Amino acid sequence: MPQQNARSVQRRRRIKRVLIGVFATTVVLVDTGAAAAQAAVGNEQLAITTPPAGSSQWVVDHSLGRDLPDPATADARSVAAFFASLTPTQTDRLATGYPLVVGNLDGAPLQLRYRANRLAIAAERDRARARADDRRLDADTRARAAARADDSDHLLAPERQILAFDPRGRGLVSEVYGDLTTAQRVAVLVPGSDADLGHFDQAVDPLRSPAGMGRALYAEEQRRSAGTRTAVIAWTGYVTPAGLGPDAVTDRLAQAAAPRLTRLLAGLAVTSDPATPPTLLCHSYGTVVCGTAAPAIHDATPTDLVVFGSPGMGVTDAADLGTGVRVWAARNPTDWIGNVPYLEVGGLGHGADPTSTAFGAIRVSSTGADGHTGYLAEGTASLRNFADIALGDYADVTRAARS
Repeated sequence: MPQQNARSVQRRRRIKRVLIGVFATTVVLVDTGAAAAQAAVGNEQLAITTPPAGSSQWVVDHSLGRDLPDPATADARSVAAFFASLTPTQTDRLATGYPLVVGNLDGAPLQLRYRANRLAIAAERDRARARADDRRLDADTRARAAARADDSDHLLAPERQILAFDPRGRGLVSEVYGDLTTAQRVAVLVPGSDADLGHFDQAVDPLRSPAGMGRALYAEEQRRSAGTRTAVIAWTGYVTPAGLGPDAVTDRLAQAAAPRLTRLLAGLAVTSDPATPPTLLCHSYGTVVCGTAAPAIHDATPTDLVVFGSPGMGVTDAADLGTGVRVWAARNPTDWIGNVPYLEVGGLGHGADPTSTAFGAIRVSSTGADGHTGYLAEGTASLRNFADIALGDYADVTRAARS
């Protein structure tokens, strides 16, 4: 019997490996061709679920004569209350001593977070530059360090408002466009695969990057309603899949990301004052993250959740996401994601197609959008519709025709 059990376990593992290969190869063949299919498998990422560097020292620091809020457990309201009780000198000291902690602490004052993150980013840039100049390291290591230094340096431009920064792994970055403290309407962009520090802001084909998407949405909101105070957050606050391998076809990284997204929303509830809950705009694998987080969202006014280029949200229909969300969905005919199997088998795949009639989302037109990353291109129906939804101008949203 033990031998039979062992054979059964091995058989299940073989089946799972085959299914992963089928899913990954299907996606990659559609998008990039057979040469990339083999490279896609075996690129598993390590999720970040723990507080940033400096947290262990922070929790044992009693220099203010009191406990500091634990980054792993403190809720946003208690964090906000804690900082409200401090003097400017005390807050400065904490931001200087623990920039990564303060810069990533949902509920901390926004301007303080921006300032702390500038310190953390400058430190990462200097560390990377030192490695790039270290002749004892091999050429590839030095080249990667030089790229990290450049990516960090770009974030230090005077006008940039970095809401969160964590240099671990591939690097996590979140940026604000607009004035988050006075915004009447707030939108949060949740990107998909390959979003990280190195790909956060791309000069070539900017709409492939979270920063490019965030700027495009914010600019369209201003065009659509110049008198409305808006803010957009490009949120790369989780470890995304790298490429289109096993991580892209399971919800493992989404399960790790969902609590981080809900903490962000809880922090916004106490540090900004929009008229309605922030709109979530979720792209590609980001829709899996939003689908995983959605049941935890509860508000008297539903949260608008816009999904585009989605491989599925991990549920069979919109009702499974809970009563706290209103789901809008878009997919253009040239987006390769439409060729991915919309099913879930043994933990692989992400379930039903959000743009299908049976799913129950409100279908949104994406006329003019091209490919998987063209939804926020200027002049597209999807960009106009996403901006209108974020602004709450639902009457102006163009619905997609049912085929």
